[in-house]
Amino acid sequence: MGTKIKRFFKKIRIKRTTVLVLVFVFMSATLVRQLFELQIIQGQDYISKFESRTTKKRVIKSTRGNIYDRNGEELATNVLAYSVTLEDNGTYDSTREKNLTLNGVAYRVLKILQSNGDSINVSFHIVVDDNGNYAFDVDEGFTLNRFKADIYGEAMIDNLTTKQKNATADEMIEYMSGSKGFSIVLYGDNAYTKEELESHGLPESLSKQDILDLAKIRYALSTNSFKKYMAVTIATNVSEKSVAALQENQAELQGIDIVEDSVRKYIDDPSMGPILGYTGQASAEELEELRKKNPDYSNDAIVGKTGIEKYMETSLQGTDGEETVTVDNLGKVLKIDSDTRIEPVAGNDTYLTIDSSWQSAIYQILKQRVAGILLSKIEATKTYDYSVNDAAQIKIPIYDVYNALVSNSVIDISKFSEEGASDTEKNLYAKFQQKQQQVFDTITNRLTGENPPAVKDEDEQIQEYLTYICDDLLRDTLGIISKNAIDTSDSIYQKWTTDKDISLKDYLTYAAGQNWIDISRFSTEGDYLDSNEVYEALTNYLIDYLKTDNSFSKILYKYMLQEDTISGRDLCLVLYDQGVLSKDDDTYEALASGSMTAYDFMVNKIYTLEIEPAQLALEPCSASAVITDVNTGDVLACVSYPGYDNNRLVNDMDTAYYAKLSLDQSSPFYNKATQQTAAPGSTFKILSTIAGMAEGVIDDGTYINCTGSFDLVTPPINCWNKQGHGDIEIREAIEQSCNYYFNMVGFKLGQDADGNFSENRSLSVLQKYASEIGLDKKTGIEITESSPQVSNSYAVPSYIGQGTNAYTTSQLARYATAIATSGNVYDLTLLDRQTNSKGEVLKEYEPNIINTIDVSQNVWDDIHDGMYRVVQTHNQFNGLGVDVAGKTGTAEVNVYHPNHGMFIGYAPASSPQYAIAVRIENGYSSGNACLAADDIFKYIFELADEKSILTGVAASDTSDTSND
Repeated sequence: MGTKIKRFFKKIRIKRTTVLVLVFVFMSATLVRQLFELQIIQGQDYISKFESRTTKKRVIKSTRGNIYDRNGEELATNVLAYSVTLEDNGTYDSTREKNLTLNGVAYRVLKILQSNGDSINVSFHIVVDDNGNYAFDVDEGFTLNRFKADIYGEAMIDNLTTKQKNATADEMIEYMSGSKGFSIVLYGDNAYTKEELESHGLPESLSKQDILDLAKIRYALSTNSFKKYMAVTIATNVSEKSVAALQENQAELQGIDIVEDSVRKYIDDPSMGPILGYTGQASAEELEELRKKNPDYSNDAIVGKTGIEKYMETSLQGTDGEETVTVDNLGKVLKIDSDTRIEPVAGNDTYLTIDSSWQSAIYQILKQRVAGILLSKIEATKTYDYSVNDAAQIKIPIYDVYNALVSNSVIDISKFSEEGASDTEKNLYAKFQQKQQQVFDTITNRLTGENPPAVKDEDEQIQEYLTYICDDLLRDTLGIISKNAIDTSDSIYQKWTTDKDISLKDYLTYAAGQNWIDISRFSTEGDYLDSNEVYEALTNYLIDYLKTDNSFSKILYKYMLQEDTISGRDLCLVLYDQGVLSKDDDTYEALASGSMTAYDFMVNKIYTLEIEPAQLALEPCSASAVITDVNTGDVLACVSYPGYDNNRLVNDMDTAYYAKLSLDQSSPFYNKATQQTAAPGSTFKILSTIAGMAEGVIDDGTYINCTGSFDLVTPPINCWNKQGHGDIEIREAIEQSCNYYFNMVGFKLGQDADGNFSENRSLSVLQKYASEIGLDKKTGIEITESSPQVSNSYAVPSYIGQGTNAYTTSQLARYATAIATSGNVYDLTLLDRQTNSKGEVLKEYEPNIINTIDVSQNVWDDIHDGMYRVVQTHNQFNGLGVDVAGKTGTAEVNVYHPNHGMFIGYAPASSPQYAIAVRIENGYSSGNACLAADDIFKYIFELADEKSILTGVAASDTSDTSND
């Protein structure tokens, strides 16, 4: 049987080659079938998927238009830079995998940037504050509500729920970082495993700043979620080191790309900052407005935030181009379709009327003059006795100068407690801790003790602490005492606000009972607390907050100085420890050894302008000047001291610098030339002349007897010459700036035919001619300008520039221009022309006369001659070399603050070319404004050697003259 079976198999034996052929045929058939399935049956589907994933449109960034001065000098240009972009071009198995991948890429990019000194640049309104807590960087309002709507995915602010609208910064970060948001941090059963985190390059724990930065990147990416392959910019102007590191790791960084971009660069001149402004990433509010004019603005658009950059935004903004590219699954470009390329169009260039050399020189002149005034008033005392009751006599104690180093953050007191603090800083901090504990013990006693005294019965120091806590901190800064909830007619409130005839404890306890306290600001249990529990929670919160409150700490340092617990020398040495001054200078060793006193040291540093008046923010610390071309209304210089370095605010904003400027007591962001309003003082008497002569109450031959006191109104108004000028006519009245004469003009203009005086009648005439000369409206200047205020009360004093008159320096410059031209009222302008990138003129800005004052020429002759005489009688202009006509003005503030000094004028007097307005806030006298104007005229008419004008040190000559 077995033999038969063997014979059977021998009969059917197949050759090996036959078996191989059969196997090959079978495999080939299978392969052909699969290829048929892939290419014929499903081929189109696969091709479509492949193409949709790898072909995309890429934006080609345009460049912003340049800004030039009237002479073609570059003021704002563009510099080649590199930006980092991120796009979501991945395919994921799950939402969890997507979040892990994107968070991992974002984290690795973040660390690469940080290791090279770079940072992400995403517009976002949550920060980690100085106390390590999440906080909003904008106040309640549209911008914050729009931000919340974007985060919660609502198209309209009104669609936000109450909970969403009231969400805190912590709650919003929790939402974004959790499973409902970007799954940055997950907890419980849903938490990421160690293996998941490691495989995606994520650490097991993240700092608050890391969570915030990842949320910012994911938020930026989410704004383009409707265009999956549209990249968003997450960092700009990154260093070459970051570029190299990112390119080296690009294979592992899905969706990351480095693109050529441009960044804004400004002229290195702080005087130009307030005019040019700066650019930055557009906010939701800005995009909403800009898209009404141009719907093509992208979510990450860079736009003008302030100044000319903002005013000329739609002209300066270029038009982006685009092209189609093919990329692999990591976003690497494989092919560029040149047929689809649309070239970008550069923005238009803007030429200003400003002469940048004049602008810079006048800024230096004002700084020198303000420093000179400041130095002349410093004395070696601790305090000044204001009972002297004369603003012209105010002195500046040297202890105020030392304290200014702390109060205006020239010295950073937070560094005293850092590990690397100098011995001097450590010693100061140790003394501070002792003082702080003493003060906290006292405050705790006043808040919790039985029957604490009324605040008015405390000593000056304790009064300042308690007032700061209640008014500055709880009400104005933290909003815990709600301004909207307070009943201002309440008798207890009146006790606190009028004479502090109540203790802080009693006031806060009462406020809690009246529901004036916003409990949600410091407790999550507000609805469950009675008034006593609210007060207890508030006091606990308050003491904890004060421990880290920089502003309160500064008050403590002030009193430590006054008590000589610390010395001015200590603070001066810290200027070197913190790098404010260089130890290489000649005075360090002298100060350190004790051979130079702290008083002499500070006087020296102010004189050399190593410490500027603006840094100290004492009075004076600011000034402004505006010069116009009287034949066109062109603004040739618009100077506000202090200015700022807009290069540190553009591109990757230096947030610490921005915060410092925002808190600076000299207010550099507040343009002193176009935003600061003040009484015009006696410069207003020219308008009074026009009104009086046009209405016929005076003429060339009208003599008025000045007795030194105008007593037809109550209270009487003194002339600056208390002995009286005697009989005086209009030209002499302008020359002598006689208060009595112009009071009489105002009085006569308020009389009816029977001689009865009416305040309203007098004011209506004043307002009529103020309107004629343009003082009731803005000048037309293309940067932010405050509205003027023509006096609406105190009629007779208003005619000598008092009452409620208030104007900017720019408005006084237009006023001076109208006087110089015998009545032509121009719209002032900073704009000369626009050109395209090829230099072809697109628009020229022509002079615009909005009114011509219709009065007889003899009125102007009297005014011009009177103003010429003014300059001739002011020795500040002696030997100038060009004839000037002008009018001085001194505006009183009160006995606690020096007067403002002003000068308006034009030159040459016989054939005017330029008009000028100068104001030195708290400059003591108009004589100091005259000295500044004299320097300016010397410079623009080239009447003296430039080095003798721009000395680089504080002016040595000052004036106490205010004969106006």
